[in-house]
Amino acid sequence: MIRLLIADDEDLIRGALAALLELEDDLTVTAEAATSTDAVRLALEHRPDIAVLDLEMPPADGLHAAREILAATTTRVILVTRHARPAILRRALSAGVSGFVPKTTPAAQLAQIIRNTAAGRRYVDPDIASSALTEGDCPLSDRELEVLRASRTGASIREIADQVHLAPGTVRNYLSAAMSKLGVSSRHAAAHRAWEEGWI
Repeated sequence: MIRLLIADDEDLIRGALAALLELEDDLTVTAEAATSTDAVRLALEHRPDIAVLDLEMPPADGLHAAREILAATTTRVILVTRHARPAILRRALSAGVSGFVPKTTPAAQLAQIIRNTAAGRRYVDPDIASSALTEGDCPLSDRELEVLRASRTGASIREIADQVHLAPGTVRNYLSAAMSKLGVSSRHAAAHRAWEEGWI
């Protein structure tokens, strides 16, 4: 029997996925989580064979939770996402994630991916893999990415400056340059776009 942790912040999706996977003779859902924090806690508590994590979970995200789970357990991780960005795929694979699938994946196919993952194989959705091979490089500098990463928490310019050890005016310049390159009108939109693309 393959023991599963299902984590998704949307109750309906998490419940439906757990119910569908429970219909499989060789799969059992031992824990469900609505946040990335709970996903890590329950993984440490239950030690499932496979953790199926939504990428877009608060307060951090599924990739952050995956790193913590992989560092502390033998649980294998499959990330499920609506925003299948190639850069996120590369970060997920480098973190040791075993599977990367879009939310459009049918439950029966996901069940087979879970079985293959439990047997030690990796799975990456073919369309995501194809995009990853053809995607262009990130247009932002390391410093621009650093200030955008810090701004994702909703921090003020002064707080971001303290965090990244720069003057507030310099932080404003980096944020302005990032916004210009990404064609957005706010630092929050720039940070969100950079996160969606998998750059931060």
